[in-house]
Amino acid sequence: MSVLDLARPEIRAMQPYSSARMEASGGEVLLNANESAWAPVGDDGLGCNRYPEPQPAALVDALAALYGVRREQLLVGRGSDEAIDLLVRAFCRAGRDAILIQPPTFGMYAVCARVQDAGIVEVPLAADATLDVDAVLAALTPAVKLVFICTPNNPTGQPVPRTEVERLARALAGRALLVVDEAYVEFADEGSVADLIDRYDNLAVLRTLSKAWALAGVRIGSLLANADVIALLRRIMAPYPLPLPSVDAALLALSGWGQANARGHVTIVREQRARMLAALRRLPGVREVLPSQANFLAVRFEDAAAVYQKLLAAGIVVRDIRKYPNLGDALRITIGTPAENERVLAVLQETNP
Repeated sequence: MSVLDLARPEIRAMQPYSSARMEASGGEVLLNANESAWAPVGDDGLGCNRYPEPQPAALVDALAALYGVRREQLLVGRGSDEAIDLLVRAFCRAGRDAILIQPPTFGMYAVCARVQDAGIVEVPLAADATLDVDAVLAALTPAVKLVFICTPNNPTGQPVPRTEVERLARALAGRALLVVDEAYVEFADEGSVADLIDRYDNLAVLRTLSKAWALAGVRIGSLLANADVIALLRRIMAPYPLPLPSVDAALLALSGWGQANARGHVTIVREQRARMLAALRRLPGVREVLPSQANFLAVRFEDAAAVYQKLLAAGIVVRDIRKYPNLGDALRITIGTPAENERVLAVLQETNP
C-alpha cells in the first residue's frame, strides 16, 4: 500500500492551480503575472514587485543540505504551522477521518483538525510526561490518518527516543502517516530522525527556523517526507507562500557565518537550561521542574497563578500552561540570555523568600 493511498482521493485527483511563475520564469520582459513593472521604494534590488518562486531553489537546496534530505523530499512554507495544516487538509476527509495526538502537546495539531472538521483521538502522555507507544497503538482506529508526535515535546520538553519513533513508523505502515515535529531538536542530545524517511515512506518530519535559527518573525518552516507526499502537498499549497524578504533572511541565516552564529547560541541555551533547571529546583515554592531537551522548562509551582503575576509585574512574560492536561500547576519558561535568566531567578527568589 502506497502512503498516498492514505490521502484524500479528491486531492490526489485534483488539478492544481498553475501560477504564472510556475508556467514560465525565464525571459527578460515579464508580462504574464499582472505585476507592477516598477520596484517599490527601498527595494534595494530584491525585486519585491515580482512574485517569488513557489519553492525558491536556493532556499530548498540550502535546507535540504542542512537536514540531509533530497530536494524532492522537502517542502518549505510559512512556518511548520502551514505544513501541519496542509497535511490535515490532504489526508483527512471532513467528518470522517481523524488525527491522533498525545496531550499535553502543541495546540496547532488540534486546531488544524477542528478547522478541517476532522476527529481528534487523544492519548495522554504517561505520568512522567513520556510517550506511551503501546497506548497510541491501542487507540488507533481506521479513521486515524495522521499521528503527530512532538519531540522534544512542547510544552513539557521531553524527547521521544529514536527507537520508539521507529517502532511507531513500522506499526503504522499502511495505516497512518507518522508526523514527527522536531521544532526543538537542535537543543536536544539526540538528533533528527529525518534520515529514516527513505526507510519508512509513512514518516514525515517537521522542522523550523523559528527557534534555534532565531527567525521566528521570518516564518520559514519545512516538511521532510516521501517525495510523493511532498508533491501531493504542493498541489494544495498557496501559489506564492514565501515572501522574498523572508527567503533572503533565511539564506543569510543558513550561510557559513549564520550557521556558526546559531550553533553558538544553541550552546549557550543548553548551558543555561542546565543552570536554570538546577537553580529552579532549589527554590521554595517549586514543586517540580520537568526535565527538558528543548529551549524551555516546564515548572510546577505551589501557586502558579501568583508566580505568573509576580513575574508579569516585574516585566517578565512566561507562558501560563495551566490549561493543559496534567499541567494545572505549571508555567513554561523559555531560556533567555544569561542576564534575562538571572532576572527571572531574582524575581522568583523574591516570590519565595
